[in-house]
Amino acid sequence: MSLPIIGITCGDTNGVGPELIIESLSNKEVLDILTPVIFGPAAVFKEVKKQLGQNDFQYQVVQDINNLRPGKIYFYNCNDNQNVSFGEPTQESGQNAKDALLTAGAYLKKKEIGALVTAPIDKSNIQGDGFQYPGHTEFLNALDPSNTGLMLMMHKNLRIAMYSGHIPLSEASASLNKEDLSRKILALSKVMQQDFAVRKPKIAVLGINPHAGDNGLLGKEDQEIILPVINELKEKGNTVFGPFPADGFFGNNMQKDFDCVLAMYHDQGLIPFKSISFGEGTNFTSGLDFIRTSPDHGTAFDIAGKGKASNTSFNQALFNALSILRTRGLHLEASENILKSQPERRSKKAAMNR
Repeated sequence: MSLPIIGITCGDTNGVGPELIIESLSNKEVLDILTPVIFGPAAVFKEVKKQLGQNDFQYQVVQDINNLRPGKIYFYNCNDNQNVSFGEPTQESGQNAKDALLTAGAYLKKKEIGALVTAPIDKSNIQGDGFQYPGHTEFLNALDPSNTGLMLMMHKNLRIAMYSGHIPLSEASASLNKEDLSRKILALSKVMQQDFAVRKPKIAVLGINPHAGDNGLLGKEDQEIILPVINELKEKGNTVFGPFPADGFFGNNMQKDFDCVLAMYHDQGLIPFKSISFGEGTNFTSGLDFIRTSPDHGTAFDIAGKGKASNTSFNQALFNALSILRTRGLHLEASENILKSQPERRSKKAAMNR
């Protein structure tokens, strides 16, 4: 029986990533639904196992991910580093994160793995040749520039996407324009349909200014950029609403009335999301040809190697990647069936009109 191959990057190896991976994949039931391939330095994981007392965790090191057999954990060795210093980002641990991500990214782009789950990185520590991006989202967008990638945080029925990602707050307003906003709302609508099976998604758009600009008193972007885009998309049949004042929107639990929320900048979306679901959510890089998820937290250097890290969010990232992969496959199959049936429908209609 063939199972989906899910790639997993080690993240910064001095953070909690390796122990989360080991703990999650130690659940034997995981191997009943997917075939995991860990990308990272094998010698480091061997040392992590030893320091954590997880010697029963077994994997097979490979340099080729074709013809993998279900029921096993595989490890793709990315370099020969071997040092572990929990709680302290080092040049070597950043190199491990970078090598794993670059290697897994190449397989993801070629669709030789079904989806990618990434352990946390230290965004400053990973920088170097081949990786000069603010984070995972921007790196993955560069692998698929023809599509519109959006950071989308998800927990149960709560989904919050970000118009802008890892940019300084001072640049958030300047990045907002009608063309990009329209494109991102439409991309988000497509994501809801193909990845979450929401046929007619209701999307809420937050205002960028306090009180959504208060009719221009507190900023003109909401009235001059966001509202016209929403109205234009509505006229074309899209169920998009706003702009809503962010504080009142979440204060009144209005997110429950929508399939997805589009926040204008990082903290506007991440603060309410993490307040509601921190430690249980998933970061999904949506809108691309491939699938990538991650836990909703960082490297947690302060507790790395101490056995205190919860793998709840990592588990969710793993299972959500698999769920999205399956839903996207069903959506693609349904679309192909519709396309195949169109010539037959047209010929039947023509015959009726004779």
